[in-house]
Amino acid sequence: MMREVNLKVGLTPKHPCSYLAGQKEQLLVLLDKKLLCLEGYEQLLSAGFRRSGSDIYRPHCQLCSACESLRIDVARFVPSRSQKRIIRLNRDIEVIPSEQDKPEYFDLYARYINQRHQDGTMYPANRDQYQGFLQCDWLPPLFIEFRLGQQLVAVAVTDRLKESLSALYTFYDPELEHRSLGSFAILSQVIMAREHHKKWVYLGYQVDDCQKMNYKQHFRPHQRLVAGHWQAMKD
Repeated sequence: MMREVNLKVGLTPKHPCSYLAGQKEQLLVLLDKKLLCLEGYEQLLSAGFRRSGSDIYRPHCQLCSACESLRIDVARFVPSRSQKRIIRLNRDIEVIPSEQDKPEYFDLYARYINQRHQDGTMYPANRDQYQGFLQCDWLPPLFIEFRLGQQLVAVAVTDRLKESLSALYTFYDPELEHRSLGSFAILSQVIMAREHHKKWVYLGYQVDDCQKMNYKQHFRPHQRLVAGHWQAMKD
């Protein structure tokens, strides 16, 4: 639970929703920099906030509450049959944590965005945009490499906190879609969190009516932040 604290926030103008076509969204943006530290950000995560670059935000739409923060309960998580198949399928992939943002990461990111997300706001990929939403002045992210032999096939960018990992973004070789590397990256972060005695893996926002977001709900048991309270979702 987040201890009670008064937050200084701003409210963005309405702009096209990133998840639901035809909808408008507004964001609360944190203005108080005192909480920009490991402990402070973990409290903000538990209150439904998220980071993009060095900025902290949370959806705040008057007529819509579709965005629900979702986190995996690491201790209780059990992979489904399909998730076990994904783990077996990718047992030949080496998972390597890295502290350094390497040039080859952006090359893979650009291929991923330019081939798979031509209808999104991140297209076409460029280096300033890549660094702008992944890098952070006060919390250096962890880059998790996935290598098939010498080939870099995926990168998961995550934030390491005292009690949790916060999955920020995953990109992968679009030619290897049959390996379900996005799901494998989440499963790998759950395994990593368990090995380091973390309680949660935060996956950002679940939006049930957004097809691109629905993969998150298949990692169970998980919790969703509904009307300010975390609710367990098991079945």
